[in-house]
Parts: sequence; structure tokens; C-alpha cells
Amino acid sequence: MTMTPSLAPPFGRALCAMITPFTEAGSLDADGAQRLADRLVSEGCDGLVLSGTTGESPTTTDAEKSDLIRAVREAVGDRASVVAGVGTFDTRHTVELALAAEKAGADGLLVVAPYYSKPPQDAVEAHFREVADAAGLPLALYDIPGRTGTRIEPETLIRLAEHPRIVAVKDCSYDFLGAQKVLSRTELAYYAGCDEHNLALYAVGGAGYISTVANVVPARLRAVLDAFEAGDTPVSARLQQRATPLIELMMSAGLPGSVTAKALLHELGLPAGPVRAPLRPAGREAVEGLLAAYQELVTD
Repeated sequence: MTMTPSLAPPFGRALCAMITPFTEAGSLDADGAQRLADRLVSEGCDGLVLSGTTGESPTTTDAEKSDLIRAVREAVGDRASVVAGVGTFDTRHTVELALAAEKAGADGLLVVAPYYSKPPQDAVEAHFREVADAAGLPLALYDIPGRTGTRIEPETLIRLAEHPRIVAVKDCSYDFLGAQKVLSRTELAYYAGCDEHNLALYAVGGAGYISTVANVVPARLRAVLDAFEAGDTPVSARLQQRATPLIELMMSAGLPGSVTAKALLHELGLPAGPVRAPLRPAGREAVEGLLAAYQELVTD
């Protein structure tokens, strides 16, 4: 028997860190975003995370971020949660984006640790509390020190878990012990932000994943969680292992996930469009490798 998890608090189990489709001229492709969002939800995503790193948030305007939320909300209705990335290195600007996302129809907020300036932990904690106090939506905190230069330390997360609107973590810390420490001492929903950890984190009490790879194989990744929920751990492990070559090429082969996801989506005839500078499109050799790994995964 295969169990299909319902949309569980706070945002569901299987979430896609969705790319932001652009037209060939480089503007926001709202129609393309709606078509892609509908496909992702139809193929197993409980929620969509917009304007994260995969969504090229550093190069989209505030207005584009709000327009994207409205477009996706219209496309998916109440079939999936819509979580808006609003994190910046500026607390004031982050609060402004949080309020705009709420107004545009988001269900939750993804707030990354302030980057570049490397604030100490007390300042990191104050940043998140100020955003949570200002917004009326639940927050997922995004811990990705490899990009931000600043860790959200486990003890900081444990303190922040006391805030009623701080409900989740997207974990890209590569600190599995730290994640388990927070899980054991809080009720925070822990989402794997690195696809190679999807099953491992879920198996120790994680909430699911927020996945870039789900842009192209949403049903395959969802099947990993479904098999585990059904009690078939060996099948779940095999499904996770089978996805590993594509995960590695998309996430660990030297190109950002936004670049690899858009390259594959383009090859599959799905909405994507170009990446914005300073990112550059994947070269043909990389695209051929991605396609080969994709075909191997989806061919039974």
C-alpha cells in the first residue's frame, strides 16, 4: 500500500524551490510560471517556494516578486501552499518584502540568514524576530551558510522556535547532528534543502524537502517520501539512490541549480527562459549530461 500524505502543517511535505520563468527578452513570464506551477502541483508537489535562490531572487525586482506570487496563487488555488522567499541582507527591506508577499497571497515566508555582512548570532536572532513580529504569516528560516557566510546556530534556532510564527527550517547547513539536536528540542518542521538529504532527514523526523531538482522530476522525489510513509524503507532508499546521479549533476557539478533546472526544463519544452546575469546558461556538454541523467531516472 502506498500512502499519499495530505497537506501537513505547516507547508506540506514535498515542496519545490521553483525557478522563475523569464521570457526570451528577459522579463517575468507570468503565464509560464502559471503553467509550470500547475504541472508541479499536478505531479506531486504540496507546495511551491517562490523567489528563493533557485528563483533568482537577487536579480528580480520587488514588483516582480509580488507579481509572481499573484500569478502562482491564481494557478494553484488552494491545491498547494505558496511560500515566498523574502530574505535579504537588510532587515528593513526583508520586512517590506514580507508584508508585500502577505498582501499578494502567500501562505508563508522563507527568510534566509542575512548574507555578506556576517552579523553575530544575537543580531541574526534579532533580524528573524523583527520579521516574524512584523508579518502575519508563518516563517521558515533558511540556513545555508555556504552561500550567506553566516550560520544559524542550533542554539539560535532553539531560541527562535519559541516565536509563534517561526515554524520551520530549510536546512542546507550540512550539519546533520545539529539538525537532529534542533529536532529533538523543538517542534520546528525541518525541510531538507539539499536533495541528497531528502530521505535521511525525513527518516529522523524531518518534515520533507524544499527541492530544486523537483522542478524537473517532482513525482520521482515525492515517491521517495511516499514509500517511506508506507513503511517500505528499502524501496524508499532505492528510489533516493536512483535519483542521485541527477541530483549530483544538477546541484554539485559546478553550476547553480537555477542554471541546471532551467536548462533541463528548456530541453523538455517546459517554461523556463534564460537566467539573468551574472548567471550564464549551461553549455551544451553540461546539458547533454543532464539530459542523460534525467532520461536514466525517468526510464523504468
